[in-house]
Amino acid sequence: MVLYREGLNVLYLADGGLTQPRPYAWRNSSILQARRKDSRSCRALVSFDRAFHQGRRLMRPFAQKLHENGILFSWGYPTTILIYRDGKLLRARNPPKAEKLLQRLKIEYTAQEDDEEEEQEEEEQEMDPHENFKTIPQNFSRYPYAPVRKNYQHFLAFIFAVDEINKDPKLLPNITLGFQIYDNIYQNKLNYGITLSLLSTQKESIPNFKCGRQHKKSAVIGGLSSEASIQVASILDFYKIPQLNYGSSHPVLSDKTQFPFLYQMVLHKTAQLEGFVHLIQYFRWMWIGLIVADDENGEEFEQSFKSVLSRNGICVAFTNKVPSILFPGFDKSKSTQSLIFLQDALAGLTTTKANVIVAYGDTYSLYGIQAQLMIHERSMKTNIDKVWITTSQWDFTTSIFLKDWDVKYFHGSLSIAIHKNNVPGFQRFIETLNPFQYQDTLFFKIFWHDAFGCTIPNRYGTEFKDTYCTGEEKLESLPETVFERSMSSQSYSIYNAVYSLAHALHYLHSLRKTVRIEILKSGDDDPQMSLPRETLPDSICTERCYPGSNRKVREGEPSCCYDCFQCPEGAISNESDAYQCDKCPEEEHPNKNQSQCIPKAITFLAYDEPLGISLSVAAFSFCLITTLVLGTFIKYRNTPIVKANNQNLTFLLLNSLLLCFLSSFLFIGQPNKMTCLLRQVAFGNVFSFALSCVLAKTITVILAFMATNPGNNMRKWLGKTLSGYIIFACSLIQIGICTVWLSTFPPFPDLNKFAEPEQIIVECNEGSSTMFYIVFGYMGSQASVSFMAAFLARKLPDTFNEAKFITFSMLVFCSVWVSFLPTYLSTKGKHMVAVEIFSILASSAGLLGCIFAPKMYIIFLRPGMNTRDQFFKKKR
Repeated sequence: MVLYREGLNVLYLADGGLTQPRPYAWRNSSILQARRKDSRSCRALVSFDRAFHQGRRLMRPFAQKLHENGILFSWGYPTTILIYRDGKLLRARNPPKAEKLLQRLKIEYTAQEDDEEEEQEEEEQEMDPHENFKTIPQNFSRYPYAPVRKNYQHFLAFIFAVDEINKDPKLLPNITLGFQIYDNIYQNKLNYGITLSLLSTQKESIPNFKCGRQHKKSAVIGGLSSEASIQVASILDFYKIPQLNYGSSHPVLSDKTQFPFLYQMVLHKTAQLEGFVHLIQYFRWMWIGLIVADDENGEEFEQSFKSVLSRNGICVAFTNKVPSILFPGFDKSKSTQSLIFLQDALAGLTTTKANVIVAYGDTYSLYGIQAQLMIHERSMKTNIDKVWITTSQWDFTTSIFLKDWDVKYFHGSLSIAIHKNNVPGFQRFIETLNPFQYQDTLFFKIFWHDAFGCTIPNRYGTEFKDTYCTGEEKLESLPETVFERSMSSQSYSIYNAVYSLAHALHYLHSLRKTVRIEILKSGDDDPQMSLPRETLPDSICTERCYPGSNRKVREGEPSCCYDCFQCPEGAISNESDAYQCDKCPEEEHPNKNQSQCIPKAITFLAYDEPLGISLSVAAFSFCLITTLVLGTFIKYRNTPIVKANNQNLTFLLLNSLLLCFLSSFLFIGQPNKMTCLLRQVAFGNVFSFALSCVLAKTITVILAFMATNPGNNMRKWLGKTLSGYIIFACSLIQIGICTVWLSTFPPFPDLNKFAEPEQIIVECNEGSSTMFYIVFGYMGSQASVSFMAAFLARKLPDTFNEAKFITFSMLVFCSVWVSFLPTYLSTKGKHMVAVEIFSILASSAGLLGCIFAPKMYIIFLRPGMNTRDQFFKKKR
């Protein structure tokens, strides 16, 4: 086997056939020529490759300098370096131009002196005579780029499963399983030829013929990509050969009408979509970026994934389709396209608000993403801190990544993993693996050389100048990013596939007849998540709408881009990013943040609160004052000042005022049915009685002076009878009004849930507002009549004429209750009750003060004026 290398490109010519995607046209002609001629032609290619990479005057030093400065470059032609910088494609086709290119990039470079003898020796050095088509060339990885062979653990898991089965005396006894391993090296057009070769024992396969077919049971495990699986299955189904697919999850592979003999060992792609959505919703990420491979699978995944995201209210900030980067077989235009994409992708990742990136594709198609991240971090000295969510197909530890690269440039990622279990014995198998066990297996040699930098001698005894492998090299010494010691998910699927076939063969062998075996369940398990409860970054278009607000989508933008608005009064939202706010029940109100409803406080004018205490103290004080006045008048009842103005009416008035002050206590405390019935009625009747007494006193004074005129018949109306009639008549009207009120629409206790936003007010519903205002209107009319009568009698000649004091008391009453109405109507809850209590106390205190304060002044401070002589002296 001859290995041809150029830059990062690796080409194989095995058994005279091309086993790698064909590169540029000029390279094709050279390779085809090598196929037709002797090995000398191929040796020339290898010799040129060595000189190209090691010659001091050639391009390798410049490539090394670019790599050290973190500049991404690609090879165009053997002596051409391509660099995409600032929107322009820069080329250097020879060392002088490469030096100018480095100067333009401001990279210091000093050309070394030519070592003619060394170059002469390198150019004239003959190839090792032992090198042939089945040897590995010298200097296999003598330059800094050493790719690690992909899917090596798949190979080991397959061999491990076969060895286990062959050593198991109960499974397929006396039967040894054999196997063949094929690698298409990512050239899908080889799949047909490989599959046809399974159907023939000849060196060449002939389609539609089974030439020399051996009568042995056979089955196929593979392939890794859905395209390869479909190509292989389309041929195997004609011959009813079972195929177990372990790496791809395309929905069409589950269609038994197209592929009746193909069985999937992995989850369908739809299950991965569900896993993605569950994961994104779990962390409440609503604004994500999407990177997919630029192929048919990527296109299909993009359409399906966006549809699922849209149904779940998740938005895609951007979508980038990734071309395959830095892989052999691509022409110059695609290399340029890859470089352009990396520049654009870098700018997009650093500026987007999406902190979560979903990447779909296999290791090969997404290879450039890791290169882009590494180069950015090394050159810019800054990190692209994003949360990466990848599919199970992107397996970091079985990739062609350069072995000195690390996944640290991702700074953490999440992956939808295929289910796997620990397989007993596999860890021991890895620890004791010796390359000399499979000395003639080229795959072992390549991987061991790449991983440990040593050479395994082949069976021809070829010797190299490289370090020999001793067999003491251990796979567990390799970094996890190069080789995963625990069995990977895809390796576990291969392991299960081998055992599935072994058990099927065992069952067939025990029956020794033709039977049909079906796999009842194939790749349909529900995705499960096991996630640590850690704090992860948000990934949103705009800041979240916190509880207590709702969102409104901006016009012309995705549904994930919105503005937040505070919930209206009385409404709440108890979750982030709520679409609408909900009204609280009548018995509840929003908390301060409007994030939840809490019960409203039950409130009323209580005795133990400051306002209730103040009014209670005021009412009690006025009761004491009234009692003191009443006691004084009883004590001095025989003095002229007490006897002068109808002593009996005075005592009735004082008692009614005392009851008015006491009635205010019915308004304080939690309302109940009895207090609601009594408080307005009691105050209305008692105060109406007090006003009747005042009116009777005033009318009696007027009639007394009118009776002194000669020929006036008013004397017969004087006496106790007139006063009694006035008081009885006026009070009876108020009693009648209150009786109608109580019999029709009586007051009752009620819960006012709307007066205060955070309180439920226990209050007395007056039943009929009309009757309430009629009661107060009648008292107002009594006060008006008393005011006019007192005003007319204010100048009558009497030593102890009370008319002017009654006039002032009625003015106070009218002022208080005129102010009461607008204040009462503008207040709510317990403050409304407080306003009414204040009006009761103020109006009653007005009567008490204006009428009785002057008399108390004379009794206590001017006792000399309270004598009969003084009374008649003033009268004369």
